[in-house]
Amino acid sequence: MKAVVFNGPYTVGVQEVDDPRIESPLDAIVSITTANICGSDLHPYEGRADMPAGSVLGHENMGIVTEVGSAVNRVKVGDRVSVPFNIGCGTCRNCEEGFTSACLTANPEGTPGAGYGYPKMGPYRGGQAEQLRVPWADFNLLLLPRGTDFENDFTMLSDVFPTGYHGTELAHVAPGRSVVIFGAGAVGLMAAHSAAIRGASQVFVVDKEKDRLHLASELGATPIDFSQESVEDVIMDATRGLGADCGIEAVGYQAHDASGEEHPEMVLDELVGVVRATGSIGVVGVYVPEDPASDEAPDGRVQFNWGAAWEKGLTIGTGQCPVKRYNRYLRDLIIEGVATPSMIVSHELPLEEAPTAYEKFDRREEGWTKVLLHPAS
Repeated sequence: MKAVVFNGPYTVGVQEVDDPRIESPLDAIVSITTANICGSDLHPYEGRADMPAGSVLGHENMGIVTEVGSAVNRVKVGDRVSVPFNIGCGTCRNCEEGFTSACLTANPEGTPGAGYGYPKMGPYRGGQAEQLRVPWADFNLLLLPRGTDFENDFTMLSDVFPTGYHGTELAHVAPGRSVVIFGAGAVGLMAAHSAAIRGASQVFVVDKEKDRLHLASELGATPIDFSQESVEDVIMDATRGLGADCGIEAVGYQAHDASGEEHPEMVLDELVGVVRATGSIGVVGVYVPEDPASDEAPDGRVQFNWGAAWEKGLTIGTGQCPVKRYNRYLRDLIIEGVATPSMIVSHELPLEEAPTAYEKFDRREEGWTKVLLHPAS
């Protein structure tokens, strides 16, 4: 089959690889109809996360089940499914408590949490390919209505929509509360969409890319271009000097200032400054325990203003999104017309154009906000 293969930093290719096969009675094979390029895919692409050459990329996947193992009894051949980027066994303590993002069984490397096509998350190939093997299929796969309706909306259920929603959950967004979101990439935009669905009274989105800020305004949020104005001044003016009730970090450890210089602590410091005393912050941007390419935090020790955070009594929630906690409810919001996450899609491309898409997406070229790959096209 054809797949998007990582061959080294800034080098991906569409190559022939072996077809996946049933390796366990609990497996299923999914024929991929849509796989997205995620901002997290840029970490290995840029050489900031150690990935072996020859790895198949892609953790935002959906498609049609074409084969199931002998012990699979809920999922059937022909089912249309969303594939959460977390791989959970369904029976360990963390999975049973709803933390499929920290499964204790699925990753043979011994660390909690497993996923598709990503460094240190197990031996599982990604889904930017024609087919994907899904372990523990009955537990992991989310059933979707058959047909092709909502394809571009449903494809967001594997990661970015639940992750954005997870940010609002960690930040305790609720009706009438104000929220400031740093980062207008796909996750930040989905956090803004989720905050509006949850009844936030004010939603601010901070970035410097004009096309992404325009999408934030289309979602009903107030865009703030941090390269042109003080975020703190805007937030304090809009909240009568109190600060936002909630804040969401959707940038991660590669945060850049307006000049392009990297500062891993920058967004955390900004959030501590603009969220009101006793407010809440949700951190869904990726941070890593080691980053040898960083001059400021090679061992993952990001030095932000913890003293001010403590003094203000801020609640800070962090961590990878447990997709299964939210995806069925978000699916139903899409079906009922309450949520339309597809509005952030900028490009739909055949698999063969993935190398060009990675290059343009990585350079943040204007208009390249969310890229969907269709292996069958």
